[in-house]
Amino acid sequence: MAIGERIRFFRNMKGITQKYLGMVVGFPERSADVRMAQYETGSRTPKADLTKTLADFFDISPDALTVPDIDTDIGLMHTLFALEDIRGLTIGEIDGEVCLRLDKSKGKTYTNMLDMLSAWAEQAKKLEAGRS
Repeated sequence: MAIGERIRFFRNMKGITQKYLGMVVGFPERSADVRMAQYETGSRTPKADLTKTLADFFDISPDALTVPDIDTDIGLMHTLFALEDIRGLTIGEIDGEVCLRLDKSKGKTYTNMLDMLSAWAEQAKKLEAGRS
């Protein structure tokens, strides 16, 4: 999920307009909504200082807004957080083991993800059987 989509997600979670958010982070009233729309659509990318200001306003880490680097543990965690936000991935425990689950209440998203993960599991099973 690109930074613009993450900004929109957190803005919508707060129930605020683009104009309000733009003014809160320091843009003039007359251009605040246009500027935030540009960031949300990806036609502009916020610089690091604005990303920090937005993150502070949303009370999140700047890493939660940026496209994570999954080569780091922190980046991977923020990818999982994004999957929780947009795909309903949840964390839980089964028999004392930490596990990730799909949220059945997500309807079509749940069905699509289940189909894809099931196909992955089937291919992994075939690969493992070929190694034996």
